[in-house]
Amino acid sequence: MLPDLESLEGRRAEAQARLDGLKSQRERNELGQFATPAFLARQMAEYVRVLWKDRGDRIHFLDPALGTGSFYSALRATVPEDLIESALGVEIDEAFAQAASGLWAGMGLRVLKGDFTRLAPPKESERCNLILTNPPYVRHHHLAQTEKVRLKRLSLATLGREINGLAGLYCYFMLLSHDWLAENGIGVWLVPSEFMTVNYGQALRHYLATKVSLLRIHRFDPEELQFDDALVSSAIVVFRKATPDPGHRAVLSFGGSLVHPHEDQPVPLSTLAYSHKWTALSNGKGQGPGAPSSERITLGTLFAIKRGIATGANGFFVLPREEATRRGFANAFLKPVLPSPRYLQQAIIESDDQGYPVIDRPLALIDTDLPEEEIKRACPPLWEYLRDGERAGLREKYLLAKRSPWYRQEQRATAPFLCTYMGRAGKGGLPFRFFWNKSQAVAPNVYLLLYPIGPLSEALRKAPESRTIVFELLRRIDSAALIREGRVYGGGLYKMEPKELGRISAEVFVEALGLAVEPPVIQESLALL
Repeated sequence: MLPDLESLEGRRAEAQARLDGLKSQRERNELGQFATPAFLARQMAEYVRVLWKDRGDRIHFLDPALGTGSFYSALRATVPEDLIESALGVEIDEAFAQAASGLWAGMGLRVLKGDFTRLAPPKESERCNLILTNPPYVRHHHLAQTEKVRLKRLSLATLGREINGLAGLYCYFMLLSHDWLAENGIGVWLVPSEFMTVNYGQALRHYLATKVSLLRIHRFDPEELQFDDALVSSAIVVFRKATPDPGHRAVLSFGGSLVHPHEDQPVPLSTLAYSHKWTALSNGKGQGPGAPSSERITLGTLFAIKRGIATGANGFFVLPREEATRRGFANAFLKPVLPSPRYLQQAIIESDDQGYPVIDRPLALIDTDLPEEEIKRACPPLWEYLRDGERAGLREKYLLAKRSPWYRQEQRATAPFLCTYMGRAGKGGLPFRFFWNKSQAVAPNVYLLLYPIGPLSEALRKAPESRTIVFELLRRIDSAALIREGRVYGGGLYKMEPKELGRISAEVFVEALGLAVEPPVIQESLALL
């Protein structure tokens, strides 16, 4: 007698927890092994049941990253048993494959132990018509270079274009599954929503907008984590393998569940095709897309925006100013540097008479391009300190090994205005903060640096007092606009890159300051920056 599905699901959950416990968090992160919560697998299976109402065929199921079989369990519990004609699960991990085989033996699921990306697709008559899966979330830096080359070559056949080398393994899984899915088959994928915004997600966006008929992308509220062990925001991508009709519209939904979302936004394919950031088309605030940034005056029109400096070893190069003085380091080898934003209580950073910010514990940055022998003559204590760092292996660190000399920092002019690079919006807080930097402190890479250029630079040269207006306008930028252009990770962690901040509308700056700017304007960053 076969066990009931509820009992099987309980055994599966126990096996999942046991196998997860055999690996450290770091090992699971490198392998992309993040288990799908049972409630989420059931939610996706329920959506399959709704989609299958109007289909006359039976289900041929495939999960290319099976794990212990959470999706097969959910599907069996959701759709009538006789609706499932065949089922195949592929799993690369020996222990998980064995567990799945033991659980689902006699229940219609064939388990194949192997690397899905290395398997030859079946002939057309044997293809599945349903892929229901959570592919491994392995970041690109955990993929060997030879593996990237192989995966990129395989994906090129499906996509017809090169995929960015920064793409994670889940992107390759989706593209390579194309030849496993029958015409009019359905793909339901649980993936990180980052592909909707980042440059290396462009290949996947192109695939979904042109190669298949995208039915829905559902994004969860990032403050409601779907996983307890992976700091990513989740999205469910649903498509039918069919050439899309010219007037086809995909639905972008947000919040709630896949079956009962809080918001729905039908979006034409033509809009998806030109949009660089799909999250902006349905952003969780009830707002659809605005005008393309090329048709507006943006912050990128008025500011050159750059990331702050990366020292490669903050704990070594950045010291409290009083400690640097106590150690006998000469001022000629030091620069004032800002601390992390969490240590800045005031939005306006005042300066002392030596250019250091007026804060409780000002910091100093070691920076010089002098040869070590000259440092030894000019400042023996600093030379000894650098020698200690070298003996500790700092010179071989990734960033430092590329510099000459290794203790020379990236060069950035002091930026008058700053924006935090990342932040959270919990408890009514704002994810991004702006600062007016009146000191001579350089900023680390947890900040974005805003340098006035073009007409704004000229206006501030003629009327320096207008910096007050500029700062107030920066602080008044709608947080929803910042969230829409930025990217979000699980738990409400928001991040903003320079180009993303540059796409924020700045028309109010033009009106308030009477700037002579006509859109569209393309500004190049100043060479000296």
